[in-house]
This record gives sequence, structure tokens and C-alpha cells, in this order.
Amino acid sequence: MSTLYERLGGAPAVDAAVDIFYRKVLADDRINGFFDSVDMEKQAAKQKAFLTMVFGGPNAYTGKDMREGHRRLVARGLGDVHVDAVIELLGATLKELGVRDEDIAEVAALANSTRDDVLDR
Repeated sequence: MSTLYERLGGAPAVDAAVDIFYRKVLADDRINGFFDSVDMEKQAAKQKAFLTMVFGGPNAYTGKDMREGHRRLVARGLGDVHVDAVIELLGATLKELGVRDEDIAEVAALANSTRDDVLDR
């Protein structure tokens, strides 16, 4: 059985997805305020490494864990509605790239499984 990473198309697909995803994020008034002072090039690189690892690809992620990485955002009001928006935009990105619904559902479930850590609860 292939990994989700392989089914999505490997590194080129993850790169394309993250680039499209962050364009959507920065255009979305529900969540773009959390990225005001973020170096988006660095953020995209971290996200690509993180998603590659989570999807079953090579593990080169060296970033913070989910709680530590988002704690300052929780202090600024990050909540469930924002996590929902991120999952929605990730799904829309994958749909745009022609990813199968079953794989999008798996990605959404993986993203949702980090909710309590992201929201530090």
C-alpha cells in the first residue's frame, strides 16, 4: 500500500499544495491576521517538511512541536474556528490539484488530529 505522500504525488505535489494553500490563507480574512509578521518563505519551507513527514514521506522536519509552535497564536485568540478555516483551505487546495476525495478526507483527519495540540489544550 502506498503512503499518502506517494498518492498525493510526492515532493512536487506537496510543494505545489503548500504554495497554493498559503495564497489562500493570506487572502482569507478569517486567518490571515495570524501571519502578519511571519516570514512566509520560511513558513512554507517548514510546512512542506512537516506535511512530507505527516503524509509518510521522508522526515526532515526540525521545527517546533504543535503546542510550542502555536502557543503565541493561541494567546492572540487562535481557536477552533481558525483551525476549521485552515482545514477547509487545505481541502480546497487539494481539490484544486485534483486529489481524490478519499485522500482529502485522510488529510483532513490528520489535520484535525492535531487540533488539541495546536490549540494547546
